[in-house]
Amino acid sequence: MDTRHRDLLHAFVDQGLDRWLARLPKQLAAGLDRRRYGDLPAWEKAVAKLPTLPDARSVHLDADTVTVACDLTDSQRRQCENLLRKLMPWRKGPYRLAGIPIDTEWRSDWKWQRVAPHLADLSGRRVLDVGGGSGYHAWRMAGKGAAFVLVIDPSPRFFYQFQALRHFVGDADGWRTHFLPVGIEDVPERLAFFDTVFSMGVLYHRPSPLEHLLQLKEALRPGGELVLETLVVEGDETTVLLPGERYAAMPNVYFLPSSKALCQWLERCGFTNVRVVDEAVTTTDEQRTTSWMTFQSLADFLDPQDPTRTREGYPAPRRAVVIANRPR
Repeated sequence: MDTRHRDLLHAFVDQGLDRWLARLPKQLAAGLDRRRYGDLPAWEKAVAKLPTLPDARSVHLDADTVTVACDLTDSQRRQCENLLRKLMPWRKGPYRLAGIPIDTEWRSDWKWQRVAPHLADLSGRRVLDVGGGSGYHAWRMAGKGAAFVLVIDPSPRFFYQFQALRHFVGDADGWRTHFLPVGIEDVPERLAFFDTVFSMGVLYHRPSPLEHLLQLKEALRPGGELVLETLVVEGDETTVLLPGERYAAMPNVYFLPSSKALCQWLERCGFTNVRVVDEAVTTTDEQRTTSWMTFQSLADFLDPQDPTRTREGYPAPRRAVVIANRPR
């Protein structure tokens, strides 16, 4: 295995993930295959060229803006910003690295503020963050004392964004936070390992949502906690929207249940203590274009005459957070 992945390897050994450990080399090779991802060498080069940082730095993982403060020269700071911009677009954040503010498309701190009050204490827990992007929420989990946090996301761009963040964070998290470029389908079956599993912004991208819920359940230890955040619509237990070719300009959106229907899905999959802890319409202040994500964003995907509808005519994005447990 490439020496760049030794920390991940050691973490799997320390955690006793022997059955998954054997699959890592193949998964890493597939997830970071240069033949599939033409931009990958440029992302890798950008991370490799980040300058050596001083040992004296202040790292704040339990703050709305994940922050690493350290003294750099003006030249080094410009170099860092130029290299970090080569990894654009930055979707989840915000971050402030050596005085460089990364204003991401999503105010992910707002989502965390809605979720965090309802979580079991993360201290000492083993956490899986499914579809975690660059790892913003994973860093926040580490800041709450999680013993082991694994982000899985098949996007190699997010992998290199995470590696850039790791360059700044260094060992301040005790090497507890890791990234593997795979999807939930690559997690070993019936793993029953994690104390908490997060799946935020993933379910509506799955053509078989119940299969996704069962995969999440299998990753949890008995009694473990699922934190599920997804797009929903208003309605009763029978309400599910199946959009056409696109929803809010996204081509891969399949099922949008009501929160009540979603709770029924979870119960049918065997989860217990299912409860909706938050539901809110997504605003254009929370998801927007920035200088770090210059493509179209939510405001461009809503009906300009009626912002309560998408430009396809569907209800505007509404998101619910549901927490449930795997039975003991």
